[in-house]
Order: sequence, then structure tokens, then C-alpha cells
Amino acid sequence: MKYRLIIFDWDGTLMDSVARIVSCMEAAARDCQLTVPTAAAVRDIIGLSLHKAFPILFGALSEQQAQLLLTTYRCHYMELNSTPTPLFAGAGELITSLHQGGYQLAVATGKYRAGLDAVLTSTQLGEYFHALRGADQALSKPNPLMLEQILTELKLTPADAVMVGDSSYDLAMANAIGMDCIGVTYGVHDVARLCQHTPVALIDDIRELTKWI
Repeated sequence: MKYRLIIFDWDGTLMDSVARIVSCMEAAARDCQLTVPTAAAVRDIIGLSLHKAFPILFGALSEQQAQLLLTTYRCHYMELNSTPTPLFAGAGELITSLHQGGYQLAVATGKYRAGLDAVLTSTQLGEYFHALRGADQALSKPNPLMLEQILTELKLTPADAVMVGDSSYDLAMANAIGMDCIGVTYGVHDVARLCQHTPVALIDDIRELTKWI
């Protein structure tokens, strides 16, 4: 066992939710009478907290505008939008297998904690994770605070863990504290961008993770 702890990003890594995020952001922009961002622009900010993503997508917003946009986006994502968000093939089985194999598991995500709790309930995977951090519980990626919080909670060091994610923000977060990272190539950022952060491996299917841990 090379690592004691496997930390996963969620959107684009374990769950195929990118299309829903894009369509909800487009709808929220329309509802708030803002310029609708391109799908590529929305994909690029996935992994960041929404408060960090909004200025990138929409420029300077007043506090009132940002709060309205946040509320509107969350309403679309949690209630109004029906775009499917399945787990990637094999993801659920992988999590179960890793847990049974004695690994500690955690999630470090750009989702708000309420959204993470909802998907953990719907996928029935919540019981397998030992620590969880959402965007409203720490500073946004690529700041490493959520990783530091997880390590402190589980009494582990960066050398004990690996971060698995689909975005440069995930890998940069791990780089910042000297933690190994593994990039998945089927998410929001391409191989060239992931390679800028010296991952120990790149995988094209989440089920390949077992070869590297």
C-alpha cells in the first residue's frame, strides 16, 4: 500500500456532472441578466469555488449580484435542472473496493458541502469516506487549506496521501503542500495542462487508479 489516504475531487473525477454544471451556469446567467458564458469558459472554472469562479466568468459583480447568482445557480443545480449526473463507470465499485482494502478515503471538492452531502446520499457512497471538505469549508482550490484540514483531521502527513483530480486546480493544490497527485484525463482540463503540475500518473479511466496506489 503506497498511500494510506486517497483524496478525490468529485465533479469530473468520480461523477460525470460537467454538462449539468455548464447548463446550470448558463441558465443562472440568463436569469440574472448577465452575459451567458461559453461552455468552454464554464468548464475551465470547474473545481474552483463559485465565489472565485464568478469574477472570471462575469467580471466584477456587486455583493448583491454575486449572492443572487449563487442562489440562482444552486436552485437550478439542486432543483430545476434534470441533466443526468451519473458516476463514471466503475467509480462506485472502486470506492467500495478501496474502502474494503483498508484505504482511508476523502473528498476535496469545489462543491458546497450541502451539494456534496446530497450526491453522497444519492449515490450511497457517503459511508465510505473518512473526511469531506466542500468549497464553503475552506479557501478555494488551488489553495491547499482543504487538504491540510483533511490531513489534520485524520492525523496524517502529505507523504501519506495522494490527490486524484481532473483539473489543474486539484493538482496545483497538492503541489502546494508536497503531496503526490494523479490526474484523470477525461475531465475538464487536458493532458498538457495537467502535466504542468507533475502528476505521478495520468489515467484515462478511474478504474486504472489501482495500478498506481
